[in-house]
Amino acid sequence: METMAVVSRSSHHACLLVLLLLSITGIGCKQSVDSSSVEKASVGNLTKRFIFITNGDDPYFDVLNAGLQAGAEKYDLASSNIEVVMEKNNATAQGQINRLRQLVTQADIAAVAISVIQAENVAIVEEMKRLAEKGVPVITVDGDINGKLFSDARPFYIGTDNSIAGRLLGTAAKKVLESRGVNEGGFIQFTGFTDNDNARARMNGCRDALGKNYNELDRMADSFDHSRARDNVRTALVNHPDVHALVGIWAYNAPAIAEVVAERGVRDQISIFTFDAAAQAIEHMKDGHIDCMIVQNPFEMGVQTVRLLLAMVEKKDAVIAEMFPNSDEPGGDRYTTGLRLIIPDDWAGKSSAPINAKDLESAVSAGTLEVLTLSVFREWLKKYGLSSS
Repeated sequence: METMAVVSRSSHHACLLVLLLLSITGIGCKQSVDSSSVEKASVGNLTKRFIFITNGDDPYFDVLNAGLQAGAEKYDLASSNIEVVMEKNNATAQGQINRLRQLVTQADIAAVAISVIQAENVAIVEEMKRLAEKGVPVITVDGDINGKLFSDARPFYIGTDNSIAGRLLGTAAKKVLESRGVNEGGFIQFTGFTDNDNARARMNGCRDALGKNYNELDRMADSFDHSRARDNVRTALVNHPDVHALVGIWAYNAPAIAEVVAERGVRDQISIFTFDAAAQAIEHMKDGHIDCMIVQNPFEMGVQTVRLLLAMVEKKDAVIAEMFPNSDEPGGDRYTTGLRLIIPDDWAGKSSAPINAKDLESAVSAGTLEVLTLSVFREWLKKYGLSSS
């Protein structure tokens, strides 16, 4: 028994010696697996993220995300060990505040873009500043802060000039109403939040372009609740049976208005003007339930967001100067991505049409606006594999 114990101990020592030699020389499957894992972890530690925080969840942001990914490929983020990630907010200011606070503590954040949900929310602005103080560039895209109150909250904005967009829609709306013999009367505007920068600028612009003969009866907010958006339209039609026009400010407001107006059978007495081209809204226009739409270019917003963030992170001042050649002047910190006015196909080329490109000639010639028929616009969407914009 003692002899066997000695042999056993000797064998045990030999096995330990062999294992030690294998570990030193790197021989054996387990060592190669561990090496691979370490290598991957090392690469992972070098990867940084561009974070885009939306104001809510809507197909509009799916288009913008497609632009972010196209921008990542165009500007080769992979070679800089950067990826771009969209994070959809829960349609509350607190949701954005919480996420910004989390990002401050995360070491892999290279830069942040945010569509601000409330333009005057001090807590959101303070969290944006905290990130910037940490050395993380922060810009606004699509939805801005109130620049008059928080001029130092962000260096740049990418998106639509929403005041111009509102005025363009209001100008188009006035032409359509006048063509239908409506030279005065009431209109109602619908949006997610009335204190959101882009919503307020659009509504003010639309109101101003329509002029004093047209009375703004109400501005109705739905807090990004699509069911409430439809209920708001129902309430508006009950409270204001003589209303002449309904204006949808955010993407999902368009189908909400079109569906309820059709449901109530009052399309013949109400003109409908909307922003953005959700897939449902496009179908409603095709079926004659929307008169015209001002459409942004969220795809291009995404591409240019990647371009700017990369330039800021890599300190490519020439790229920044190209995007913002007048950055020291009022409004020079804003990069706009263009607008389109979409009109029904049967308005094209007709002198009797309610509106055509000549009615917005100054905006068209200035490069602010394209006027497209619905069919031409749908071809553009198809070209980029998009269903909305």
